[in-house]
Amino acid sequence: MEPVQPEETGPAAEAMEAPDGELLGKMIRDARKEKGLTLEEAAKAAAIGRSTLSKIENNQTRPSFEIIRRLMQTLDLETPQLFVQSAQSDISGRRDHTRAGEGEHQVTRTYDHELLCNELTTKRMVPYISTIKARDVTEFDTWVRHRGEEFMYVISGEVILYTEHYRPLHMKAGDSVYYDSGMGHGCVSTSEEDARVLWVSLSD
Repeated sequence: MEPVQPEETGPAAEAMEAPDGELLGKMIRDARKEKGLTLEEAAKAAAIGRSTLSKIENNQTRPSFEIIRRLMQTLDLETPQLFVQSAQSDISGRRDHTRAGEGEHQVTRTYDHELLCNELTTKRMVPYISTIKARDVTEFDTWVRHRGEEFMYVISGEVILYTEHYRPLHMKAGDSVYYDSGMGHGCVSTSEEDARVLWVSLSD
């Protein structure tokens, strides 16, 4: 049984704008068609207007993260890579920080993501702490795949990382792994308590 794409979604930060509108629009359009939904059906499920969804898909508007969050949940899209933006910037000295426990949370049936340092735009790296709620690979419907590379460090508990071309990797607190995120992957907790991991997603 193939592991499935976790329901990962982005932070709800209404004051911010969506990164990479063209890529975002294509991902949403492709996911909507994959689920067999019309514009009307998808828009209604996400509680937004049909015209708004059409403009997002065609990169004619810049949606807030709250709207992106609703669309991610409606279409069962994964998230972290949506917030990995182009590294091109005229600013050379940038800094962002997150106080303990103050990250942007996105909770799904399989994960609880806390996105860190997410106020910076035009960045290639997205760090986030996840509580792995999934307990069995059958909880997922398909492999997770996205452009770039990914680093994972187990903070507490134990997990199994499933990857498309390798045997399942059992990991415990202190273990880490670096892998091509274009390769299908998924992660489940095996310890009594839900495991917590630090993930860092990197764009190409």
